[in-house]
Amino acid sequence: MRHLIDPMDLTVEQTGQVIALAQEIIADRGRFRDACKGKKLATLFYEPSTRTRLSFTSAMLELGGEVIGFADARSSSVSKGETVADTVRVIRCFADIIAMRHFKEGAPLVASQYAGIPVINAGDGSHAHPTQTLTDLLTIQREKGRLDHLTVGFCGDLKFGRTVHSLLRALSRYEGTKVVLISPEELRLPDYMLRELGAGSGLEVREVRTLEEAMPELDILYMTRVQKERFADEADYERVKDSYVLDLEKLKTAREDMIVLHPLPRVNEIARAVDNDPRAAYFRQVENGKFVRMALILTLLRWAGENRPFERTPVLAEPYGVGERTCPNPHCISATEDVDQLLRREADGSCRCAYCETIL
Repeated sequence: MRHLIDPMDLTVEQTGQVIALAQEIIADRGRFRDACKGKKLATLFYEPSTRTRLSFTSAMLELGGEVIGFADARSSSVSKGETVADTVRVIRCFADIIAMRHFKEGAPLVASQYAGIPVINAGDGSHAHPTQTLTDLLTIQREKGRLDHLTVGFCGDLKFGRTVHSLLRALSRYEGTKVVLISPEELRLPDYMLRELGAGSGLEVREVRTLEEAMPELDILYMTRVQKERFADEADYERVKDSYVLDLEKLKTAREDMIVLHPLPRVNEIARAVDNDPRAAYFRQVENGKFVRMALILTLLRWAGENRPFERTPVLAEPYGVGERTCPNPHCISATEDVDQLLRREADGSCRCAYCETIL
């Protein structure tokens, strides 16, 4: 059974196929209006969401399918203590495909082991957000005409931003990509990701502390909000929340064909006046999210059909191994649910938690 838990679950070729299918849908939406007739998507959203949940819902409805699920875990049996594994084993009786957002890192991976139907990670904690990555790639392709030989600036919360982490991994597979990381010290990209990106990926990475340093060289500026919900101490949030704000003055040194992306929601990191600048592509980016999710749903359902009958995915599957060591990350799904301690061994001999990627 094929799932989308991490953006790297798709090869570069498969990613290109999903993006190409999304562009076909954009060109002729009527041709796909009954493509999922008789199919049901279950949206299991344990964490608040507007764009992602409605984007999935709209995508399935435009394909002629139906949508079930919940937007608040408190209205489901989760409030009674039901585990992710048991929830998806129930949902598989009613749906053909699942889109899951969860506040615990690794929850969609657990779901994929028990669902027996395709599972799409719609965001898990600070870990990954692969459908946002596909949205970003489709937007870049449509706006810039290519996915290689680009200089991309990531600004704001690079420590907790799952959209940043996912897109960086995806971009590392395209030739000639340069990345400029723009953040305060407290929100810089985690060291493990810097090591991963520097391990033979061919990605050129450098860190700066101000937007002004990077702006003139960028093809793309990817802004992010400072996420209050990711801070344990509100005082730390208040101290850094206004660190970086994009306004028209800062845009004066940017290239005329640079584009500004943002996964949204924004707080105050992009001034309202920027919305009228043709380089502001973040609302076009939102609409692209619906089209790429339409393409992904179609692709995963087709792959599922090619592998019927459904069988439960084995708990232990390559490239993971079961270990005795406990993940120290309190935000990992393994910290609160009874799951196998899945480990992934790195090339340097170290072990990483398969759910949240914490080094053990």
